[in-house]
Amino acid sequence: MAEKITFAPLSYTGWGSLSYLSEEVGRLQGQNILLVTDPFLHEMGLTQKIIAPLEELNLTINVYTKVVPEPPLAVAEELVAYAREHQSDMVIGLGGGSALDLAKLAGVISVHEGDVKDYLNLSATRKLLQKGLPTILIPTTSGTGSEVTNIAVVSLASTKDVVTHDFLLADVAIVDPELTMSLPPKVTAATGVDALTHAVEAYISRNASPVSDALALQAIQLISDSLRTAVKDGQNKEARIAMSYGSYLAGLAFFNAGVAGVHALAYPLGGQFHIAHGDSNAVLLPYVMGYIRSSCEKRMKDIYNAMGFNSSYLSQEEASRKCVEELQRLVEDVGIPSSLQGFGINEEALTCLTEDATKQTRLLARSPMALKKEDIFAIYKAAYDAVTFK
Repeated sequence: MAEKITFAPLSYTGWGSLSYLSEEVGRLQGQNILLVTDPFLHEMGLTQKIIAPLEELNLTINVYTKVVPEPPLAVAEELVAYAREHQSDMVIGLGGGSALDLAKLAGVISVHEGDVKDYLNLSATRKLLQKGLPTILIPTTSGTGSEVTNIAVVSLASTKDVVTHDFLLADVAIVDPELTMSLPPKVTAATGVDALTHAVEAYISRNASPVSDALALQAIQLISDSLRTAVKDGQNKEARIAMSYGSYLAGLAFFNAGVAGVHALAYPLGGQFHIAHGDSNAVLLPYVMGYIRSSCEKRMKDIYNAMGFNSSYLSQEEASRKCVEELQRLVEDVGIPSSLQGFGINEEALTCLTEDATKQTRLLARSPMALKKEDIFAIYKAAYDAVTFK
């Protein structure tokens, strides 16, 4: 069967790749540029690495710094209004997934009628009709893969929703690991496990293909080999480079194959309790994979091998169990709580979490095991009690 494989953004990767920024801004003919970033990066002076070479070209740069983690819909709406008001003709996103997702929304929705809420997956009343402003995305974390996907996520009252369309694909992605060197250990851990989750879920997805499989397995290898070191020693250049490539490849993998149950259950954690997306994925990853293990034992054996282990003496069933154990160990080793209680969630919340997770049909449809309401509750309960499935 024919497969659609998309590698849309022109990408610059590797140490020092930020040096291509001015060339690409010139090629895309940006004059009045909207730079979307978060206040922390602006305060530490990282935005100057973007602004300085562009000011030498006599370009106008408006810096928008009201980015917050897990951005609510209201922030996205405000940014789109800002882009329209300032008549921006190009958008640059600098930061983690929140900044990049907001930059994508600003670039596309600002040239359409209506608001961001009119284009959300769960409640859309309008359709995107044209490509937006030229967009360059520059990640400063190794995690979300947002620079190479067509999805932008916003938080609602109790869950999350997305705008997804190929019009949201950036024109250019600049993935420079040098920009991740100052990332704190906690953020390195959360975003790193987020990237690992992208690769794992892409590999077991119902939509997986030989191309996405190759990307996912290489991403799993790079991240598994380097994440613990990157968390422990943030100045380790080789670990930062490996994490950067791993995140980039994982983004390409899940853009083409999709993510599934882990993300479906993680969205309500972010929506209801404002837990960072990477942490939400990390705490749920071993429990979801443990629950669905019997539906994808061969693929989980492959994942176990990609993580650096030799399963030649193990059956698929045995290797899949060890894979779950290793995922749990990795999450714990990088300092992320291994249960929902570790994030201050009470048991009464599990019912509401389950209700919201069942609405994520777009994600659940890709799971190799159909997850019904009772299955989702069982996974949340296990994650609450810190009891892994045998």
